[in-house]
Amino acid sequence: MASWVLSECGLRPLPKVYNLPRSKFSSIPSRIRGSPVSPDLKTPYPLKISCCSLSNSRERKWEVNVAAPLQVAPPSTAAEDSGNAVVNGSPEGFDPAAPPPFKLADIRAAIPKHCWVKDPWRSMSYVVRDVAIVFGLAAAAAYLNNWVVWPLYWFAQGTMFWAPFVLGHDCGHGSFSNDPKLNSVVGHLLHSSILVPYHGWRISHRTHHQNHGHVENDESWHPLSESIYNSLDNMTKKLRFTLPFPLLAYPIYLWKRSPGKSGSHYHPDSDLFNPNERKDIITSTACWSAMVALLVGLGFVMGPVQLLELYGVPYVMFVTWLDLVTYLHHHGHDDKLPWYRGEEWSYLRGGLTTIDRDYGWINNIHHDIGTHVIHHLFPQIPHYHLIEATEAAKPVLGKYYREPKKSGPLPVYLLGVLWKSLRKDHYVSDTGDVVYYQTDPELLE
Repeated sequence: MASWVLSECGLRPLPKVYNLPRSKFSSIPSRIRGSPVSPDLKTPYPLKISCCSLSNSRERKWEVNVAAPLQVAPPSTAAEDSGNAVVNGSPEGFDPAAPPPFKLADIRAAIPKHCWVKDPWRSMSYVVRDVAIVFGLAAAAAYLNNWVVWPLYWFAQGTMFWAPFVLGHDCGHGSFSNDPKLNSVVGHLLHSSILVPYHGWRISHRTHHQNHGHVENDESWHPLSESIYNSLDNMTKKLRFTLPFPLLAYPIYLWKRSPGKSGSHYHPDSDLFNPNERKDIITSTACWSAMVALLVGLGFVMGPVQLLELYGVPYVMFVTWLDLVTYLHHHGHDDKLPWYRGEEWSYLRGGLTTIDRDYGWINNIHHDIGTHVIHHLFPQIPHYHLIEATEAAKPVLGKYYREPKKSGPLPVYLLGVLWKSLRKDHYVSDTGDVVYYQTDPELLE
């Protein structure tokens, strides 16, 4: 009987021959039904087949090759605490580590079909809007040029820099449009302008989505194991968990990743990438280098001080937003959430540990990236459908969905959430397939 996979176009039968590259970093659930199996592995590949790719197998694919498996069977045994932390359920006794009573296909079936439709014209309209605002703010600040305006400009422009990053992120997922070339061109322009290597980050972000919630294999803000944590010197520990340093980590991460991992987002031979992605990395690094050269040239034309005022400080604010948002999508819930290893991990259970956040007035500016649970489970959904898709999925998710606290006009309260998490969430046990963050009391002294 023919197997079926979830694609951008719905359900498509799998071709009979699977000549797929092996991903070195994906930890794929071992119980995905209807997925092709590698001839040298016992784990199936996550597979995404777009409508346009079947007619021309040589067409180059630029978008993130992350598609949610159609079905994820629940583990044979219930998740248990690792013995290093108590089970942190809700007051009603709900255990967030328990296997959910629904499948990924159940969530997908609840989401209206039009939420999967990608409108390139609508996507481009957001690009035009964001670019116009960025240049408008810069022109206004340069014209007024006084120290009453500059602090307001830095916050506003740094916030706006985060907006095109989110659109470039959509290009990387292929949720911007169904045209891989359009996604690649727009993604390079948006990400290079804010010093992000498009393909390098796209691929590492793919690894994050394929392994969300896995202690070792996740890529973004994953926990340190106790042994790796203990190997760090005291100064590194302090910097890692003391504000503002965690909010400035992103550029460092691009160059050297997290403790316990190696490789650079700029180097084509990095462990992050497969050999067949080498040209993509060279292209993105070249675009990033061209932007650096442009900034150096602008420094000579307008002077380094004005360049720092117009671009440098907003860039730091953008990095702060990026680190704040991405960290809080996976940390800081009132009830501790599990991280998984081994047979307890699955794509569905890992995705259900992500957290939605409300950013008040910033929601629209940031293209509703705070609506994160459904995005993690189904990254093919365009950002402008995430709210509707989430509302439709809530009855299926039940207690596995954590309603975000409503924010005021500005999400100032999230700084307190971040501070609390950094003081408590330090490492997880080296052993156990279901683990929770533990606290180093010496770090609080």
